[in-house]
Amino acid sequence: MSIEELTFDAAGLIPAVVQQYDTREVLMVGWMNAEAVRRTAATGRSTFWSRSRQEYWVKGETSGHRQHVQQILVDCDADTLLVLVDQEGPACHTGTRSCFEHGEIEVAV
Repeated sequence: MSIEELTFDAAGLIPAVVQQYDTREVLMVGWMNAEAVRRTAATGRSTFWSRSRQEYWVKGETSGHRQHVQQILVDCDADTLLVLVDQEGPACHTGTRSCFEHGEIEVAV
């Protein structure tokens, strides 16, 4: 699938769920625009668009906690990416392995 076939939102962004490629542990979620997807595919390094700073950022560029991209998958609606990576160190800016270790919403079953 080409980048032009992806469905970006009104702001030109697409969510990117990042998973450890071998364990399938969900590490984080970031936002990409078409150029960030291109950069990620071309360099093998996760590149995102910062909505707050309005600039590109490469995961691990300042922290050293790099993501080595193994594969980029597209969902059935072409509006979400699954980025499979080999994560160096913690993925979360808080220092934890995953951004999804900070709480839980109780579900009544």
